[in-house]
Amino acid sequence: MSKLLDANLFINNELVPATCGQTLPLYSPVTGEQVAVVSQANERDIDSALDAAREAYPIWQKISFEQRAKLYNRLANLILQHRDELHELEAMSMGKPYGNFAFDNWACASLFRMYANMELQIHGKSSLNTPGMINLTLKQPYGVVAAIIPWNVSLIMFAMKVAPALVAGNAIIVKSSEKAPPAVLKVAELIKEAGFSAGLVNVISGDGRTGDLLARNMRIGKISVTGSVATGKKVAQAAAASNLKNVTLELGGKSPAVIFADADLDTAVAATEISIHVNSGQHCQGNSRILIEEFIIDTYLEKLIKLMSSRKIGDPTDKPTFQGPQGDKQQQRNVLELINEGKQAGKLVYTGQVPEGNGAFAPPTIFKNVGRDSRIFQEEVFGPVVIANSFKTEEEAIKIANNTQYGLHGKSYVRSPYIVHLSNLEVTASYMAPDEILKGLDMPVGGWKQSGIGSEMHMYSVENFLQTKAVCFKHGFQGFGGH
Repeated sequence: MSKLLDANLFINNELVPATCGQTLPLYSPVTGEQVAVVSQANERDIDSALDAAREAYPIWQKISFEQRAKLYNRLANLILQHRDELHELEAMSMGKPYGNFAFDNWACASLFRMYANMELQIHGKSSLNTPGMINLTLKQPYGVVAAIIPWNVSLIMFAMKVAPALVAGNAIIVKSSEKAPPAVLKVAELIKEAGFSAGLVNVISGDGRTGDLLARNMRIGKISVTGSVATGKKVAQAAAASNLKNVTLELGGKSPAVIFADADLDTAVAATEISIHVNSGQHCQGNSRILIEEFIIDTYLEKLIKLMSSRKIGDPTDKPTFQGPQGDKQQQRNVLELINEGKQAGKLVYTGQVPEGNGAFAPPTIFKNVGRDSRIFQEEVFGPVVIANSFKTEEEAIKIANNTQYGLHGKSYVRSPYIVHLSNLEVTASYMAPDEILKGLDMPVGGWKQSGIGSEMHMYSVENFLQTKAVCFKHGFQGFGGH
């Protein structure tokens, strides 16, 4: 058996074990064998990270925009240069195939590049509306902020939290998931190599107990979380019970794709299949509910099954592999349980074959016309499972699309400009688009209903990490018409 990887904590630019010595095992979702030992951060570790961050914060304020931009770009280059090493770590801990990871790696680097020039977009306001006074509205950092990121796309989430927090002028503590810390820790080491000040970015790991300690800490003024609805609610409660810290939440989704009869069906099939199948269905924006106009549903399903069945499932280190395992055995059990329930709620029209052995694989699965009140229709599966339901009219389609506690993401496939406009406006989700698989990096990501609070990406994220301050002072000008 090969030596286990030590997934320690990254505090003050150093990799250190948890002070309590407590660890958690990390198992490969491909083989089921233990591959790492993950440090479980406790309150003392969080205090150490906070002390380091508080020392780094004033140093960061004195670094010029030009110097900061160089640091972001240098880090982006290092992330791309270490792509193969980072993929090995993600394949080991998450079973992530190379194609999936290549996008994560590119997106992580691209986010740091995008934010490199964004400090110039932080502006306050001034007015002379009060005679004899100058009124200023300023944007200022919190000082030390925190983030909790999930395991499914850890590199992207790391960049989505860290880059805007730094641009806003903060130091940050990131809690990575206990399921996937190795790649995040490697990026933390690259932050040190790029030349960022010690203590500016700290990475801790642990289960929900660590997240609760972070959310309750009285010295943190802001926390941003991406995770499940249950996790988001727990963090919000802990944040409110402590110092009423500001919270941004990006949570789950049960995102619909609505396909009308006049749509380009091949485009719709390709886009919806990759949306739910990529990353083994483990992403919150995946279109897991496909609503198809009734007289084209069978044609759609034939094309979808043909494409889905052509995907290679297996070893994530083999470049042709499209689908790897679920993140761990627990996630596999969750998916298989919902698949079994789905067989009672609708018609099973396709289930794929997965490798034998101890891997946490779940078969790609398609159900037709599932009961709208069933758990598989209402709950986020977080696996390669498609619900394909038919509709007769655009009004019915929108009603079905909105029959969910979530409001994260949606798509419409239709040529009629009227129906495009109607569906984009009437579906209760924070993002809607016709046909497009990906949206621009400058567009907001957020959730309506129980999919979250607030928006992220681009300046939306930067604003989340800033506080507003009003400042007034006197001047000699007494207004027009004065003497």
